[in-house]
Amino acid sequence: MARNLPFVTVTEKGEKFIKSGHVWVYADEITAISEIPEDGEVVDVYTGKERYLGTGFYNSHSKIRVRILTKNANDRIDRSFWERKLRWALEYRRTVMGEADFCCCRLIFGEADAFPGLTVDRFGDVLVTQVLSLGIDRVKETLYSILVRLLREEFGQSIHVLYERNDVAIRELEGMQQYTGFWNGEGLEVDTDGLTEITENGIRYEVDYINGQKTGFFLDQKYNRASIHKIAKGRRVLDCFTHTGSFALNAAIAGADHVTAVDISADAIELARANAVRNGLDGRMDFICADVFDLLTEMSEKGKCDYDFIILDPPAFTKSRETVKNAARGYKEINLKAMKLLRRGGYLATCSCSHFMTEPLFRAMLHDAAADAGVGLRQIEARQQAPDHPILWNVPETDYLKFFIFQII
Repeated sequence: MARNLPFVTVTEKGEKFIKSGHVWVYADEITAISEIPEDGEVVDVYTGKERYLGTGFYNSHSKIRVRILTKNANDRIDRSFWERKLRWALEYRRTVMGEADFCCCRLIFGEADAFPGLTVDRFGDVLVTQVLSLGIDRVKETLYSILVRLLREEFGQSIHVLYERNDVAIRELEGMQQYTGFWNGEGLEVDTDGLTEITENGIRYEVDYINGQKTGFFLDQKYNRASIHKIAKGRRVLDCFTHTGSFALNAAIAGADHVTAVDISADAIELARANAVRNGLDGRMDFICADVFDLLTEMSEKGKCDYDFIILDPPAFTKSRETVKNAARGYKEINLKAMKLLRRGGYLATCSCSHFMTEPLFRAMLHDAAADAGVGLRQIEARQQAPDHPILWNVPETDYLKFFIFQII
């Protein structure tokens, strides 16, 4: 061990986990520490036989004790390392999203880009970040300055704002405080109202990156929303859990006869209504503030359904393995009700954004729901998150969004 970094030694289980491609070392997999590192410091990871496995951020506050940054022993975690990684992430987005969608996409997706705990979403000239690991928090000033410079100088992009949305409780598990605020970098504004407009699939949205959910807008369903266009044309559409109205607006702009958007949040309904007005689509849409479970139950009890295309885009019903069974019951309930409501030949789009509700579990739930509803499912499409949210096959946590379109037969 000729390297000068502090190091940890891991169990055989931990060794196999890392060699399989994963990038986390859990606390109970560490058998020895050369010296007590400072939280957020970079450490090496070794096998019990002193073989190098990787280098990453150490944090004694977290169950994920080390988050691997590289498995190349020749890498030095310095400014040039971060610049190389950021340039690689940006070049990937410009390639897979194309020039048109590069202006509104996720630029950094945490572990999938070897930036553990870091999210960077781009809304035109606005960057919105979220930092969920202490190691990244310690180097964020360097990362932000490099990112803004690369976008401006090498990628020819205009960046005027970088806003931090570090208002999530998980930061406290990492020993960090919650906060939000503008980053005061060179040439950046720090006193905007937090509102910006984006265009996605030909639809204009107002994004509130200060007060909106997560970073202000959910970018991962971009191409799934576009995928409903052909089916929505000429149909009556019910969009459940509409949030900002994104699926409903895509259905309306595609030529649906009428679209009803439903959400339990009055604020979400008003935002969806405002987006409809912004796009001149409000004449073909109506909006209902209601609990989707209750609404579908009420429609079922009346034995009446005015829709031939139902879209189910619920929030994550589970964020842990312990609650997967309860979540599966919730997913089954709404899908079962929707399947019963639709006539033969009708269409259903349904999804789950929970990593813990795996694709096999989700498929099994849909199979059971269809059996209980007494219908058949003709699969039209099976989709996942947009490629700006890349999936690492050996890091299952990066694979979270399941999206299916069926015809009811």
